[in-house]
Amino acid sequence: VQLQASGGGLVQAGASLRLSCVASGRTFSRYIMAWFRQAPGKEREFVAAISSSGGSTLYTGSVKGRFTISRDNAKSTVYLQMNSLSPEDTAVYYCAADSSLTYSQMIYDYDYWGQGTLVTVSS
Repeated sequence: VQLQASGGGLVQAGASLRLSCVASGRTFSRYIMAWFRQAPGKEREFVAAISSSGGSTLYTGSVKGRFTISRDNAKSTVYLQMNSLSPEDTAVYYCAADSSLTYSQMIYDYDYWGQGTLVTVSS
């Protein structure tokens, strides 16, 4: 499956952004989808994941209550709504697809990756 992420940009602290990731090539609804991010000089980290049906989600602690992951299987798209952004959220955000049946926060469990979209939050 090919993944194309978009929606990043430069915003001020407290603002909101919505990232999108469009999938093509295989049956999108079969995959667990996730967002990861990589800040400058840091390792890539898990942000959020959503089940194949969209019925359940998982978030890392630092974004709970601020970020919302969702998906539209009819459009083969996964979203990340990011509210109350802070400079600590500055990173390249990647979408990823996992063909297994259970969530994972581990990079190596994801089979497909998008190219990343840069989010920069100024203070």
